Order: sequence, then C-alpha cells, then structure tokens
Amino acid sequence: MKKTILSSLLFLLLLSSSAYAQKVNKNESVPEWAKKVVWYQIFPERFMNGDKSNDPTLETLKGSWPNDNQSPWEIHPWTSDWYELQNYEKKNGQDIWFNIQRRRYGGDIQGIIDKLDYLEKLGINAIYINPIFESPSLHKYDSATYHHVDPNFGPNPNGDRALIKTENPEDPNTWVWTDADKLFLKLVKEVHKRHMYIIIDGVFNHMGINSWAFQDVLKNQEKSKFKDWFTVKSWNDSAKGTTFDYEGWFGVKELPELREDENGIVKGPKDYIFNITKRWMAPNGIVQDGIDGWRLDVAFCVNHKFWKDWRKEVKSINKNSYITAEIIDTPEAVKPYVMGDEFDAVMNYNFLFANSEFFIDDKTAISPSKFDSLLKDLREKTFPKDVSYIQQNLNNSHDTHRLLTGIVNRDKYKIRDWGTTFELRKGSNPNYDTRKPDKYEIAINKLMVIFQMTYVGAPYIYYGEELGMWGANDPDCRKPMIWEGLKYDDEKYLPNQTLKPVADKVEVDKDLFNHYKKLISIRLKNPELQLGSFKTLLVDDNKNIYAFERKLKNDEIIVIINNKNSAQEIDLNIKNLKAKKYKDLLNNDSVLKVENGKLKVNLKEKWGVILKKII
Repeated sequence: MKKTILSSLLFLLLLSSSAYAQKVNKNESVPEWAKKVVWYQIFPERFMNGDKSNDPTLETLKGSWPNDNQSPWEIHPWTSDWYELQNYEKKNGQDIWFNIQRRRYGGDIQGIIDKLDYLEKLGINAIYINPIFESPSLHKYDSATYHHVDPNFGPNPNGDRALIKTENPEDPNTWVWTDADKLFLKLVKEVHKRHMYIIIDGVFNHMGINSWAFQDVLKNQEKSKFKDWFTVKSWNDSAKGTTFDYEGWFGVKELPELREDENGIVKGPKDYIFNITKRWMAPNGIVQDGIDGWRLDVAFCVNHKFWKDWRKEVKSINKNSYITAEIIDTPEAVKPYVMGDEFDAVMNYNFLFANSEFFIDDKTAISPSKFDSLLKDLREKTFPKDVSYIQQNLNNSHDTHRLLTGIVNRDKYKIRDWGTTFELRKGSNPNYDTRKPDKYEIAINKLMVIFQMTYVGAPYIYYGEELGMWGANDPDCRKPMIWEGLKYDDEKYLPNQTLKPVADKVEVDKDLFNHYKKLISIRLKNPELQLGSFKTLLVDDNKNIYAFERKLKNDEIIVIINNKNSAQEIDLNIKNLKAKKYKDLLNNDSVLKVENGKLKVNLKEKWGVILKKII
C-alpha cells in the first residue's frame, strides 16, 4: 500500500482538532438515499452474456496479461468446471493460472439489463459496476479510454472502434457516443426506472498500455505531447544507452501510472478525468440520465489534494451523488478520506475484518466484547455520525476470497493482515481449501447476513454471494455467475489438474437466496434499520451472544445474535425500553412478551432474532 500510511498519518494531524472536523462537515451532507440502499456489486465480464454477437476476439486481448495473442483461443464455456483446462487451453502448455487470465466468458451490458428484474426481485436498490471502459483485460482496470464503454460490452464492436478512430481523444468536442455508450446509458435509464441507483468504477491512478496517451508516448518518446502524463524513468536513447522505462502501478507494466505532483494528478490527465466525469454524470448535459456516483479504485495511491478538487467537481454536477473509495487500511488511515471534503464513504473493509474475526474464526475468534469495541471505534472514532450510515458494509468483493470460502478456511489466514495473507488466500496455495461449503458453513453465512442487514451502514452483496458461489482469492472469486436454468459442470478438478476425491455440484442455492431476500426485505421495510440510532444492549462473552437496539422515533428493533454452536435461552433486561411486546420478524412473526422488565428469548445455534416493538 505505497503512498498510503505516511500520507494518511500526515494528513491525520490536520484533523486532530474536533473543531476542524466540524468545520469540514458543516456545509456538507451525505446523500440521504445512500442510507437506505442495499448494494450489489457486478463484475461485468462474469455476470451475464446477454449478446453473443459482441463476444471478445483474440485480437481484443492484445495489451493484457499474460500477453499471449498467438496461442489457440475461444470464448470460454460459461458453465464449465472452473479449474478444468479446456482443449484449446491445453495446446499452449501453460498452467491454469496463466490460462485463467486469458479466459473471456462474454459478459456484457445487455446481460446486466436482462437481469435487472432478478436484482429487483432480490430487493437490490443500488448497483456498483466494476470498470466498463474500453480495455483489453477481463477486469478492465487497464483502461484505454475513460470516455467510452468497451465496444465488446455493446452491440456493435467493429462499428464502435471505427467511430472512435474519427475522434481527437484529447478534445471532448470531438467525442462521439458509440453504440456501447448508448447501451450503457440505456442501462442507467432502466436502473432509474426501477427506482434503483448506479455507480461505476473510476480508475484514475493509472491507465492501460493501450491508452491513446501512453501509445503516443511510446511512439514519439520525448517529443510526445503526452510525455508529462506518466512517470517516465528513462527514454530510448542509443547515445546514453538507455531504453524506455516508466512507473507501473506496483510495478505492473500493463498499468502505467498517471503522474502526480504536490497537488495530485497533473493537469493533462486531470483535465481529462474532469471531462469524463461530466460526460458520465450528465450525458448531453442531462443529470437525470447520468450515473449516481463513483467508486474510486486504489484511492489511497492518489494525493488528497486531487480528491478534494475532484469532489467539488462531482458535487457541482450533482450534489446528491455518492462517492465511495477503495481504501484497505487501518481505521486511522481511512479517517482523513471521509471528513466531508473527499469521499462520502469507503468500501468498509474494517467491517469485513471484524466480521471475519467474530463470525468466521473458531479457535482464534474474537469475543463479543472485542467485536463490539471494534465496531464502536469505527462508528465513533473513524466515521463522522452521518457518514457511518452510508458505509458499504461488505463481507467479500472481487479482491477477496468469496465469503463462503473464507468460512471454509476459518482460522487459517487473517484477512485483516491483508499484505501478508493475500497470496495465501489464493487457490494456488495447496493449503487453501477450494471445496464447496457444507451446511454448517452456510449457517455461518446466514448468521452474518442477519447481522449485516440490521447493523449501521449500507449492506453490500458481491454478485452470486446470495446464490452460494464459492471461490478463493482473485482470480477464483471472479467465476461466471450461476444462473437458474443453466446446467453447470460439476467441479471435479483441482488447480493442478488432478481429480478431487468427490466432485462438487455447482447449482443455485435457493434456500440461501431466499434468506438474503427475506433479510433485505426486513431491512428495507423498517426505517429504523436504515436510519435509526444504535445501542449495545448485551455483550456476553461466556455465551457468545451479542444484542443491540436500532431506534428511530417511536420505532424500535432489538437484534440478538447467538454466535454459539448450541441453542441458548437468555433473559434480556430491557426495563429502560418500556416496551411490552415484540414481534420476531425473522422467525415466523412470533410474539414475545416482556415480563418484569425482562424479555425471555430462545435462540437457535448460529442464529438470531429480529424483534420489532409492537406495543
């Protein structure tokens, strides 16, 4: 996490006085809608192939790792065994990890449009989409442009590429709307029609080697008008005996970093970023037709001053827009970014870390009191009050193992120790188990969802999580979505191409889907779970029980979590709440009466109750 800790701590000194923090937030307010949503993350290439006529070709992979444009290649079968090398892959003689990076499954914008009804049925009302801009990779964090949707995500790839060639990319007045761009704007309109919100990935720390600006530098070297866009370490110079070299993000040459000075990203790329910001937030000058905000990739790698300037630009276009960022770091390092003059929120990885240590770990698990303390510090010391309500509370993402696989591997590698365990949580580690989760592990998942949907902040679901998808860290967390109606091959193979002792059946987990759907519904129907105050009611380290209250005016909900492997009965002291009856929203709407200021509750193992005051 270069550039992170030092810059964050220095900036934190500026925020040490509460008076300054109040000043920062005085004239800023978080978007109210962001308190009321449940997020769903979509990885476009792996979500749904809605239009097979636009599928990528071998030529469109040029410029992406592993830079093999000669070996046999095909669109990969959507329903195939993840670790099984297909016949076309075996011909190049490389291992599974090389070949996974060459795979393309054909997911596209039409596929997302086709599945909006599915998301609506689940209860989703906010979507975050991984990068959509023109790029040769499967992940698209190596943008060739920021002002065009990838042609292979749209209906006319060849026509779009021909149209793009007519532009002067540095002049926004020459920019055209391709068919892929228009289809994305149709997606935005369809999302808004369903009263949903949509944000997209802004990857502004770096571009890809196919970038028009970088290609000009590569061709013209020091004579390029874009030579100051990137951090060039040396030029092709036979007299000096030097060759062209530049700074790639974390040394990755496919990702040349945009140059920064003391004010952040320098003027050329900064102007370009500001221009594309307007393009997607107010296409043709119409804010209602634009996206509702941004998620910023590796935001910690970019100078604070740039983000302050960019925020002003974003909010001037749409004051109700939402800005969230990827900052995987300590709460102390996160704090400077969410003080009201940079980001509205972050992907709440510290929520994920605490959840993993409390719910998932077994022998090394933290106690309910430690869990409560970690959450309290986030609510009261890291995030300003309103900001806590719009954090993206996730349990997995495209940069982690999938939730269920994390549960399978409990106690092994602490995800909080991100830098030291990242590689260990991959399928390439033979000690990391990539099998299908069992019923007990799914029960832990369900318990985590009960907490996630009732806690402070906006719940966040990674595509397929609700259907029981499993997988190790990147790239295994990016499998094709499993859809009802498709027949998937069993997962028979291990990464080394040997057969598993028992094949794992790949199918939709309808029971888990219904659990997510029910919990989402409970959250969205009860404003106190979205907007209400939070108060800890019980922390019992011996019984492994955690209880809290969410309250909004006269509405009140009590949530009790039993994190133990056995059923328990408790008497919850609620004299101060003055309620007489509660209805259990989670368990058949059964009614519980308060007697002598106490509430007697029977708790199933690894389960909970969601008690709504009725009198």
